[in-house]
Amino acid sequence: MAEETGNKQKRPLSIRGARIVGRVVSDKNKKTVVVERDVTKKITKYKRLARSRSRIQAHNPDEVGAKTGDIVKIGETRKISKTKSWVVMEIISKAADEAVK
Repeated sequence: MAEETGNKQKRPLSIRGARIVGRVVSDKNKKTVVVERDVTKKITKYKRLARSRSRIQAHNPDEVGAKTGDIVKIGETRKISKTKSWVVMEIISKAADEAVK
């Protein structure tokens, strides 16, 4: 009888396409974080700038372990689930400890 060790060789997700920096606003889901970034769009008709926010769901590997409030760098990858096609690459700065909770 052949024994199975149960150790799967995990391959890192290949990063291709865009890379952006944002702030983690939620880490409630398993291995998923919501990253928010500010977007400035130019409205040529009115010659003004419009500010908006973009919320992106990204895969949070156990090796990275980003938490709420961290500034992270995320990269585009293959589709992981219905809503996830980004992965957290690195934590740029950790969140300041919140004394008031």
